[in-house]
Amino acid sequence: MANEGLTRREAIGAVGAGVIAAGAVGAASAAAPEKGRTSMERKPWFRISLAQWSLHRGINAKSMNSMDFATCARGLGIDGIEYVSTFLKDYVHDPKALDELNRRADDAGVKQLLIMVDGEGALGDADEAKRAQAVENHKKWLEAAKHFGCHSIRVNAQSGGSREEQERRAADGLRRLTENAEPYGLNVIVENHGGLSSDGSWLSAVMRRVDHPRCGTLPDFGNFCLDWGRKDDPDAWYDRYKGTAELMPFAKAVSAKSYEFDADGNEVRTDYARMLRIVKDAGYTGWIGVEYEGDQFSEFEGIRKTKVLLERASSELG
Repeated sequence: MANEGLTRREAIGAVGAGVIAAGAVGAASAAAPEKGRTSMERKPWFRISLAQWSLHRGINAKSMNSMDFATCARGLGIDGIEYVSTFLKDYVHDPKALDELNRRADDAGVKQLLIMVDGEGALGDADEAKRAQAVENHKKWLEAAKHFGCHSIRVNAQSGGSREEQERRAADGLRRLTENAEPYGLNVIVENHGGLSSDGSWLSAVMRRVDHPRCGTLPDFGNFCLDWGRKDDPDAWYDRYKGTAELMPFAKAVSAKSYEFDADGNEVRTDYARMLRIVKDAGYTGWIGVEYEGDQFSEFEGIRKTKVLLERASSELG
């Protein structure tokens, strides 16, 4: 059942039921652990978070909102959350609302990790004045992220011009924004999000040009399309495994994108075991965010399946 049809009360109630069920399963597992399973197999070497975009259908349908996000994550057995700026635009200038979001996260025992920022201008704009304005536009999100105790804001590296010009311009905007983020103790991280940003060699070159310890990447398992207008053309896609390997040396967060699952619970577009091997070989032990973007299942079910797949793929790596 798709959650677009749920009322807000029903949506939260459904998650609450999940908390009870999860608790019962957890108690049973603790009482009678599976034979032959080691502690490493039972507990991943990374922590699992939830990207708010996984709930975008429910939020857009107003069956839930950002105030419900932490409770939803806890109900799904997830310890960390990643906000989306477009879902916080009504709260970002309201200190009382930000305080309430903090309270709800604290009550749920959920860590607020980052804000994914979109729609604030191109940090690599060819027009220097517009590039400077984009940096300025992002500052309110630095303040909100600091209020939440986040480690980062996620931004885009949109630019224009030749490949080299875009590298230089994106690096300039990112460097300026990162210098603004440093006093807040925050990172500025870039996701492969289309265009040249989905070219792992280009984005890693941008990172080297920025050359700041607080500027990094957020590799997304699924966003390696170089031209979304040709998304059905295989030639429009950068190799996701190669791209992830190129971005992992700079990674401060990772996004486990999922769309569809086969009968065995495997994501049909991404080999999660192979992807997690790349992540692990890079020495990464931080948060990996569940980002379900499909319509095969309800959002809650898609999130659960992605979480289970991450845990299973991690266990298979040993």
